[in-house]
Formats: sequence, C-alpha cells, structure tokens
Amino acid sequence: MGAIAAVTGWIMRALRWMAVLALVAVAVLAGAWLLLAPDPPPKAPALPEPYQGETFAEAPLAPAGPEQTVDCGGPARFQAAARANTEGAVSLVWTPFGPEEVGWETYAPLIAAEIGTTCGFGEPGFAQALAGWQRRHGPTSDGVMRPRDFETMKQTWHRRRPFSKIRPEDCPPPTADLTFAATNEVYGRPMQLRPGTLAAYRRMIAAARVEAPAIFGRPEALKIFSAWRDPEADARRCETEGNCDGLRRTLCSAHRTGLALDLHVGMAPGGDPASTAAFNRLAQSRDPGYRWLVRNAHRFGFVNYPFEPWHWEWTGEPI
Repeated sequence: MGAIAAVTGWIMRALRWMAVLALVAVAVLAGAWLLLAPDPPPKAPALPEPYQGETFAEAPLAPAGPEQTVDCGGPARFQAAARANTEGAVSLVWTPFGPEEVGWETYAPLIAAEIGTTCGFGEPGFAQALAGWQRRHGPTSDGVMRPRDFETMKQTWHRRRPFSKIRPEDCPPPTADLTFAATNEVYGRPMQLRPGTLAAYRRMIAAARVEAPAIFGRPEALKIFSAWRDPEADARRCETEGNCDGLRRTLCSAHRTGLALDLHVGMAPGGDPASTAAFNRLAQSRDPGYRWLVRNAHRFGFVNYPFEPWHWEWTGEPI
C-alpha cells in the first residue's frame, strides 16, 4: 500500500508540474505573438458632418479641393484640345448673353467648377474633365469648349436661380421684411436685406476669412455694394440716367426680393464694381474673392448670375 501511495503522489506532482509548464508555454507564446504581430491599421479620422443649414437650390458640382493632388497634365490625347481651349478662351467670337463677346476666359472659373476641375482652361486636365462632362451631355466628348456646351451650362446655372423663373407680369411685390447690414459689411451707402439673406452672407464671409484670408487684403473685398432696391427708385434711374439694364431692372429686378446682393469682387482700372464692360468682368473673374465664391458660395445657399460676377442670390427662402 505504501508503494501505491508513493507512486500516486509522484504522479500528482508530475501533473502539477506539467500544468505549470503548460501555462508558462502559453504565456511565452502569447508574448511572442504580441511582439511579432503587425501593428493594427490606424483608425481613420472622423469625417466632418455635412452642412446642416437650410435646403437650397441645386448645388454646383463639388470640385477637387486644393488639398488633393490634381494631375492637370492629363493624358496625351487631350493636348490638342488644351491648345484649342487656350485659343478659344481668348479669341472665340460669340454672343452668350446677346452682345458680342470675344473669348470665354471670363466664364472659365464657373466652367471649371461645373465640370469638377481645378485645372486652368489651357491645361489638358481641364480638357479631360470637360470631356467627361460632355459624355454626360453630348453630342461630342473631345474636351474642346464650344458655345453649345456653354449654353447647356448657362441653362443649368439659370435653373439654380429661382428668380429666373419669374415672368415680369408675375413679379412679386417688393419685400417689407428687411434689416440693415452693418456699416463694415457695406461698400457705400446703407444696405438692407432679408434677415435670412444677411445671416447667410455673414456665415459665408466668416468661412472665407478662415479658408482664404488673403482675399481680404483689399478692405472692400466681398462687401455689399447693392442689396434691396426700391423698384420706383430703379425706374427713376432708368428714366434719368438711362440705367435700365435692358428694362429688367425697371420691370422686375431680383433686388426687390431682399434675396439678391452685389458683392465687391474687384474691378479693372477705369472700371467700377458693377460695370458690365468686358475688360472689367474679365478682371473680376481673376479676382480671388470671386473664385472662392464660385467654389463655395453654394454651401451657404448663394447662386451667381453668370453674366455679372458680382451678382449673387440667396435660395434659402421662397421668393
């Protein structure tokens, strides 16, 4: 019996040692795995929440931001289209808004935003992006900008302006829901707008100051120089100054709604902020403030009348 007890004790001690050795082996293997295993992939940063403002009219196509790499060199097959666009942008004779114009460079920022590129109009990357837009709108897709392409874009831009659908005979009465802009927000005389329009303008300017502070090297940059206008005063200007804007201003101007405002986006030497002269509008199309608006104003509910770089309309309230 004593021998049996001794053997049993020995077996129990052996089992305990085996259990200890097994635990040690598991710990060693676990430590080795932790040391040799590859690092887990970094957690993706949280994406910003979408803008939670009002519901606006159809927004322009969001182009690649400046922080993204854009190959404006483009494929070799768009080199010829780039040369054609370079020539047409400065020499095309056409009538996009009635009067004859030469070249389409003035509209290049709007076109670039519409086709979703940050490339210049003379670069193959611009032609490539335009060809992609043309494939969706026909009938050609060679990346060469033509008047018919512009006409399609122009109609799209007009549809984004609710006021463009108003016929003169259905013109709404002048709004009475108005508030004054602050003196440091205007260029010239006091200006009135609907409260919602003014609030949206202030949000937009605050964003511009953060995102593109260089714009405000000019103290008048993006200040309001025309807002709500009394239709009777417009009629008097038409009669006394001949400033009738094709009778649109007299019959039914968007400025009577309190939703339209004219912003200072520069001017050519010898021009003024509201001059429709071709040389003045071309200078404004090169202004960094205007280019920022083209890319970003839709975030705040503003859409542009493309013939006038300074004219913007808020779409956040019914007319």
